[in-house]
Parts: sequence; structure tokens; C-alpha cells
Amino acid sequence: MTEVKKTRYIPYEERTGNESIVYFTRDLSPEGIRKAYEKVNANICGKVAIKLHTGEKNGPNIVPPAWVKNVMENEESLKDATIVETNTFYAGDRYTTEQHLETLKVNGWDFCPVDIMDRDGTVDLPVKGGKWFDHMTHGKTMTDYDSMFVLTHFKGHAMGGFGGSNKNIGIGCADGRIGKAMIHAKNGNDWGVVEEELMEKISESTKATIDFFGKNIAYVNVMRNMSVSCDCEGTAAAPVVTPNVGILASTDICAIDTACVDIVYAMTEEEHHDLVERIETRHGFRQLTYMHEIGMGNNRYILIDLDNDEVRITPKDCVKGLKPFKLVR
Repeated sequence: MTEVKKTRYIPYEERTGNESIVYFTRDLSPEGIRKAYEKVNANICGKVAIKLHTGEKNGPNIVPPAWVKNVMENEESLKDATIVETNTFYAGDRYTTEQHLETLKVNGWDFCPVDIMDRDGTVDLPVKGGKWFDHMTHGKTMTDYDSMFVLTHFKGHAMGGFGGSNKNIGIGCADGRIGKAMIHAKNGNDWGVVEEELMEKISESTKATIDFFGKNIAYVNVMRNMSVSCDCEGTAAAPVVTPNVGILASTDICAIDTACVDIVYAMTEEEHHDLVERIETRHGFRQLTYMHEIGMGNNRYILIDLDNDEVRITPKDCVKGLKPFKLVR
């Protein structure tokens, strides 16, 4: 039987190893995304895929399509880029390609090409150094792209505890029938993988994607409208109670997701209670520790403040003076 390792939140001072660069801005706007992206986009070239969560119909918390449109129109490397998605494993508004395309229109993602990567089949990519998988099954057209820009709405998640760049790729690039079943199915049931095993399988799926793109991948996490629910839940998502924070960017997936979790933990108890409870009850920390263990990145980082002369700051600095959440559509 494959061993799973129980995990807890590891304070920064207990971590070891190298530090990666993570950039931070409080500017929650298209300009903020652009400011962050421009720090990490040196190797985004050729045919570019933008992997983001386009959401179920009318979901209130997704990264606003108008923001993404603005970024794509103003960043030279993204002007001809394609948004990429895959169909869902659960029955919903994005279960079939036809449903998915309709949902994209409803949510406002009709201003540029959107590639449902598994609409015409799948492709297998190796998982190097995995303990659960030796390969992951992705949407067929993923390998048509030279680079990937991972634009992630950071939030909670019903099964993963939190959804950062790791979840965005690990679930979001796996195809809707085979790859997602590899991650979720257990003992003859469509669902059943939870806690540490789920976090490790998500991470191994992600590893297949980032190994394919190599240096030609960059990550931006948007800490806004952070419900404990994923955007998969659409209008049924739990109300947001965690304050908005800002935008992070890195070329290290482990570092950026770790920094986001550290920022959540740096908030007051009142501010982070619901999101911390969601992360801890689902054993979400294992995403971070496992990514580090299998060589996907560093869990230590240098956090750079893009709003103040690029000085080094701490997660505590990122959460000073946060305002109570107010929904703005």
C-alpha cells in the first residue's frame, strides 16, 4: 500500500532549503495583474496557453473576464494567446464540450479563443518521480502550446482545502474522463480520494504539466473574493468572509502557493478563520509539502513588494490594514 504522510502547517522558520522570488502587489485590478505578470514573463513565448478557472455559470468570484481581456490586449506576449480549459469530471455546466462552450459565453469568456483541450481526445505525459502515477492523461491539445501562463483565483476548495496554482493545473489540465478519474476515483467509485492522497495526486498531475513546459511557465495568483468554495460551485459558493489581499507572481509554483497560504495565516483570527478551517480539515498543507518533496519548487521565498520600491517584506506586511470583504461584481 502506498504510504501517505500526515502534515501540518509548517512555520517559515522551520523550513529549509533555497528561496525563490515571489512578487506581491495590493493592486487588485488588470493593472495589478500586468504589473505582477511582467516580473515573471521572460520565458512566455511562442504559442501561449492561459490556464485559468472560467467558472460555472454566473459564479460571482472568478477573476473578472474584463480584467483578463485588458491584460491580453496590453501584454505583447499574450495578444495571440488562447485560454485553455478541460471538461469537468462532475456533472454540471461544463461536463460536456457543448455545455462548457455555452457556460463560457454566459460568463463572458467570448472575447478570445478558448480551447477545451480534451474536446477531441487526450494525451499522456510522464509523471517523473511520482509514487501514485507514472503518467497523467491531459487534454489532447495541451502539447500544441509552447508556453503556459497560469492565472489563478486563489480561494478555498471543498476537497483540496485551498485552490492555488497547483489545483488550477493539477485538476484543470487533466482531461474530464480519464485524468480526473485517475485523481478522484477509488475502490470502484467515481469519488473517494481525499486528504493527503488527494493532495499528492493533484500535485503529481501538476508535475506532468510543469515538466512538459519546463522554464516556459509562469504563475500569478489573485487573492480576491476568497470563498471557502471553489469556482466549481458557481452561485452555490459559500459567502466570502475573508478580506481581499492582492496579487502574487512567481516562476516557482510551490513558492507562490506557499506564500498565499502564509499570507492567509498572517491574518487575524477573525479574518482567516473560515479559510484556515477549510484548509486544515481537508489536509490541504500536503499540497505544499509534497510539491517540495518531489522537486516542484521551494517552500521558502523572498517576497518582493511591487508597490514600495521592491523591498523585501513578510506575509504579515501583506495583510496590514485589510478591509472587511465587500462583494463588487
